[in-house]
Amino acid sequence: MAEHAPEHESSDKSLVEKITDKIHGHDSSSSDSDDDKPSSIDAFKSKVFRLFGREKPIHHVLGAGKPADIFLWRNKKISAGVLGGATAMWVLFELLEYHLITLVCHISILSLAVLFLWSNASTFINKSPPEIPVVTLPEKFVLEFASALRYEINRALAVLREIASGRDLKKFLGVIAGLWLLSIVGNWCNFVTLFYIVFVLLHTVPVIYEKYEDKIDSFGEKATIEIKKQYAVFDEKVLKKVLSRIPKGALKKKD
Repeated sequence: MAEHAPEHESSDKSLVEKITDKIHGHDSSSSDSDDDKPSSIDAFKSKVFRLFGREKPIHHVLGAGKPADIFLWRNKKISAGVLGGATAMWVLFELLEYHLITLVCHISILSLAVLFLWSNASTFINKSPPEIPVVTLPEKFVLEFASALRYEINRALAVLREIASGRDLKKFLGVIAGLWLLSIVGNWCNFVTLFYIVFVLLHTVPVIYEKYEDKIDSFGEKATIEIKKQYAVFDEKVLKKVLSRIPKGALKKKD
């Protein structure tokens, strides 16, 4: 009996060790599968259709700075204040028919008059004169702004030149359609109203898109597929027939 007891204990120990090894193996495999989940999720997200081929969050697309925070209503008080100020300016210029130059002149007259009277009256009322700050434009800021503006203008001119050269028919039709729609909108409202509409859209569309991003991207994917189908039909039935009638003798001679 004494000899059988150690054998029984050793068999129990080996059985316990096997069970613990299986448990540890299952835990390690489950932890490995958990570690693989984020990578698989990231890979799935990278394959999801995004509007305009976007790969970054909408906050980064808008610049990831204070303007992006305002457009996405990160601080509701600041965003509401900016939108309210723009609305007040639009009401002032459009509904009340107040002109910009008149407004600037009246604000300047009022400000200069208050500061002038305050500076002269401070000696009689025994109070310190107002501290008028020295406002100057830094040269670096002006040069950076001019350089950025020059770069954008040159890029726009390069795009217009590429479109006018006849290399990309799809881009040409898109630009023509966009300019035509813009001309129609220009007949309905003036520049101030158009600027206000764009400003309101910047304060509403991005935050709505960020909230319902997946649903909008899914709808955009379906719409893009349908547009490509319709364009392929239009290209096959109309554009190719029109382009085939254009004489290409000069091009053949060059070849």
